[in-house]
Amino acid sequence: MSKQYDVVIAGGGAAGFFTAINIAERNPNLKIAILERGKEVLAKVRVSGGGRCNVTHACFIPNELVKFYPRGERELKGPFNRFCSGDTIEWFEKHGVELKIEEDGRMFPVTDSSQTIIDCFLAAAKKYNIHILTVQSIQSLYHADDYWKIQTQDETYIAPNLVMTTGSNPKMWDMMAGLGHTIVPPVPSLFTFNIKDPRIKDLMGVSAVAEVKVKGSKLKASGPTLITHWGMSGPGILRLSAWGARELADKDYRFTILVNWLHNVTFEECEETLRELKLEHAKKTVAKKSPFDFPNRLWESLTRAAGISAETRWADLSKQQLYKLATELVQGEYAVNGKSTFKEEFVTAGGIDLREVNFKTMQSKLHEGLYFAGEILNIDAITGGFNFQNAWTGGFIVGESIAGV
Repeated sequence: MSKQYDVVIAGGGAAGFFTAINIAERNPNLKIAILERGKEVLAKVRVSGGGRCNVTHACFIPNELVKFYPRGERELKGPFNRFCSGDTIEWFEKHGVELKIEEDGRMFPVTDSSQTIIDCFLAAAKKYNIHILTVQSIQSLYHADDYWKIQTQDETYIAPNLVMTTGSNPKMWDMMAGLGHTIVPPVPSLFTFNIKDPRIKDLMGVSAVAEVKVKGSKLKASGPTLITHWGMSGPGILRLSAWGARELADKDYRFTILVNWLHNVTFEECEETLRELKLEHAKKTVAKKSPFDFPNRLWESLTRAAGISAETRWADLSKQQLYKLATELVQGEYAVNGKSTFKEEFVTAGGIDLREVNFKTMQSKLHEGLYFAGEILNIDAITGGFNFQNAWTGGFIVGESIAGV
C-alpha cells in the first residue's frame, strides 16, 4: 500500500529540514515527509563546527558572499539576493535561536551547541506535523505524468513534489543520472596537504599567516597556515584545496607548493629587510629570535635550512646565506604527496550539473516537481558557515516554489 504525500524530501539533514519547515510555514495544509536513510537525522549538523554548528557567516552582501564558493559563484547571485546571511539570522531569531558573530566572521548559536539548532528543527517539524521517517533508504524513483513514486526497502511513497537534499551521496547521484541529469564527477574539496619535510618535522601546532601557491599553476591562497604532524593545514591550505579541488585531483595530489611565510612581502623586499637587519643587529645571533611576525620555532628551522648555524651572528651572514634565507622565507618549496580529509568536515566538489537547474525555483529543468537543495548540486564552499548558507538559501527557495510565496 502506497503512502501519499504532497511533498517527499529525500535526506534528513540541514537542507532537508529547512526545506520542509519553510514549505510547512507557507502552507500548513500540505502533507510533508522527510525520508532519512540513517537511524538519526541531522547527523552532520550535530558534528559541524566542532559540535557548535557554524550556522552561517557574517557576510551580508550577496555579490561578496558568492566569492566564497569555488563552484556555484555565478548561479548563487540570484538566490542570495532573495535569502542571504542576514535573512538566516532573522529566521533563526524568529524560531528562538540567537546567533553570535566570532572574530573571523563565523556565526554560531549563542549556546555554542549544535543541539540548539537540532532542537529548533525538531520542534518546528513537530509543530507542523512533518513526518520524519528514518531508516528509509531509497531504492528506486519513478516519474509518472504528475507524481513521483519513491520506493524504499519496505515502503512506497507517492507525491507530486520530490525534493532531493541527499548531499554528496553517490547512490543518489546515480539515480539522478538515471533520470537524465548530468553528474559532475565528485572529487574531495577542503583537504589538508601531506608533507614530509625536515623543515616542519617537529613544528606541530605552529601557525603563521602565509601565502601558498601551487608551483606551475595559477592556484594560490592566503590565510593562517598550520603545521601538523602529517603536513600543513589551516584556513589558507583549506582555501587552496577548495579552489584547486579539480586541478589537484588531476595531479593525483602530488605537486609542489611555494610558501611565503611573510604573506605579502616580495623576494626583493625580503632581501632588503634582511640586509637592514644585518646592520641593525650585527652582534646578535640570527637564529635566536624571529624578527618577523611568526613563531621563533619556525624562524629557527628556516635559518637552519638556509645553512645558518645556531651561533652565527647577523654580521657574519654571507651573501649566499642571506639569499638562501630570503628564499626560505618567501619562496620555500615543499613537496605535497597526498591529502587528508576530516570525515565530519568532508565536502565534495561535484554533483548535479548547475546548467540543469532553474535557480529561480531550484527545480530541475528536466523534470516537473523535482527540486534540489544543498550539496547534491555541484556547489561547495570553503569552511566558515558557507556550505550551510547554501543549504538554507536553497531550502528557502524550494519552500517558496512548492508552497507559493
